[in-house]
Parts: sequence; structure tokens; C-alpha cells
Amino acid sequence: MRCPYCQQTDDKVVDSRTADDGAAIRRRRECLVCGRRYTTYERVEDMPLMVVKRSGASEPFNRTKLATGIRHAVTGRPIDGATVEAMAAAIEEELRAQGPDVSSDVVGRAVLDRLRQLDDVAYLRFASVYKGFEDLADFQREVGELQELGLRKLTDPKPPASD
Repeated sequence: MRCPYCQQTDDKVVDSRTADDGAAIRRRRECLVCGRRYTTYERVEDMPLMVVKRSGASEPFNRTKLATGIRHAVTGRPIDGATVEAMAAAIEEELRAQGPDVSSDVVGRAVLDRLRQLDDVAYLRFASVYKGFEDLADFQREVGELQELGLRKLTDPKPPASD
């Protein structure tokens, strides 16, 4: 670390503590040449999350773009903005855990999985764009799959209640 006063690199750490709710480490340093003290902050460098499109092109992940797509799907449905933002944040966290590069298909499936659990109409809206529905048969097929999943949920035995 270079001293901001004399530009020398000889220093010692006098005190260290966490800062920014644990996102950084604040260090008080003392220059061994001029004796002056200064503060530095150490942070983890976030790796950019890249989305690989179907065309093969890559672009940085954009949570705002993801939330906007979800918001379009839930328009007019009883789903508030906080739920949309929480869903986008959870999806981003899941994607970051998979590594620095994810395909747009993985992003789309993550949205579909969550919308399927949240609201069937919003799911169908998103699926129609994501899967590129071209006619009524595509909608009918998807509705049939949703109904089948719904019936399975109803017929699956519930796990025993724990005491």
C-alpha cells in the first residue's frame, strides 16, 4: 500500500475492523517512513455475471432488465413490486452461484420455475414470450402441463407433520 503523503510503500497495519456491514475491512495504517496514519478499505471484487445469449453473444447480467420482464408478466395480477424485486434478487443469487457465465436459457427457466409456483397466468405470459408460442396449440399444451402439475400436487401425499 502506498502512503498518500510520502508515496512510500513501507507501512504497518495499526487496526483492522469490518465496515459496510461486513462487506469491507477498514484498516488504519501507519507509514514507517513519515509516521503519518491513513485509512484503507479492502473489498471483495465482484466477478461480473455474464449472460450468454442464444446467438452466442454475451452481455452483462442486468437485474433491472430481469425485473422488468417479470413485471410485464405479472401486470394486472395480484403480485406487488416487492415480490417482483425479491424474485429478481433470488434469481440473481442463484445464477451467481452457478459461475460467471450463464446461458439465457438458464435465466428463463429460473423465472419460469418461480412464476409457475406464484401465478399460472403470469407463468403463461412469460412462457409465451420465452418459448416463442406461435399458435393456440402452444398455449393449450402449456396449460395442459400446468393442469397436470396441479393435479399431481393435489394427489401427492403430504409429508407427515413434525412435532
